[in-house]
Amino acid sequence: MAAQKPRISCEFFPPKTEAGIDKLLTEVAPALNALGPEFFSVTYGAGGSTRDTTLGVVSSLRKAGMDVAPHLSFGGDDENAVANLLETYQSRNIKRLVALRGDIPSGTGGAAHLVYANELVEFVRARSGDHFEIEVAAYPETHPEAKSYDSDIRFLKAKFDAGANSAITQYFYNVEAYFYFLDQCAAIGIDKPIYAGIMPITNFANLQRFSRNSGAEIPRWICQRIAAFGDDQDSIRKFGIEVVTQLCQTLLDSGAPGIHFYTMNQVEPTREIYNNLGL
Repeated sequence: MAAQKPRISCEFFPPKTEAGIDKLLTEVAPALNALGPEFFSVTYGAGGSTRDTTLGVVSSLRKAGMDVAPHLSFGGDDENAVANLLETYQSRNIKRLVALRGDIPSGTGGAAHLVYANELVEFVRARSGDHFEIEVAAYPETHPEAKSYDSDIRFLKAKFDAGANSAITQYFYNVEAYFYFLDQCAAIGIDKPIYAGIMPITNFANLQRFSRNSGAEIPRWICQRIAAFGDDQDSIRKFGIEVVTQLCQTLLDSGAPGIHFYTMNQVEPTREIYNNLGL
């Protein structure tokens, strides 16, 4: 019996300029769609401008025939705003969501609306039944605000118990952390797929900043190797492609159900890694 092909998906963020949106819709998305990913996710900013851009990008991608999964969170939005967004997505034949906790804007105090991702999953299921496939976030190296490693896994289980179909991890570069995490999830009864989130190494300074904020660990040997390249951006790019290709190959060879690429709205790093894998 042939092995099941791994699921591949890609993430975009909503550009802040019209030119950026146009490039994403006319160049980046079509180029990556040619690789045959199962869907594109689009990140979300609650409470206004980014949220509206997300809706526009998602609608345009769907109209172009691409499967798309908008990120959704309560953040600073109340239940009515989220309910209206769900209805809009349903009306536009969008069938997948990435449900996240989202950050509460400062100044909202004890706002009387739901906050946690498991509550959001419950809310979506109550409003929309089984219309949406719901993805949630998982953290092999532990969410930076988690009380403990075990409590973080219990919280993931609560999201599955609320009705999530699968999870996508925060990016990581440590294969052992991912597979140990899967083992611990299985030990408390999680039997849904947990897809590996992968961040190509392009702008290393930005990656270091993201990692400090998210709790994702960049192994010291990678930092040291990149430091040795100095300002040689071509060597850094080639090394980054090599490292992340090997990471993905090891994940897939060891049984990961699929990969979710954090593309940073760029074509080449993801496409090169994908082609290296021979998928």
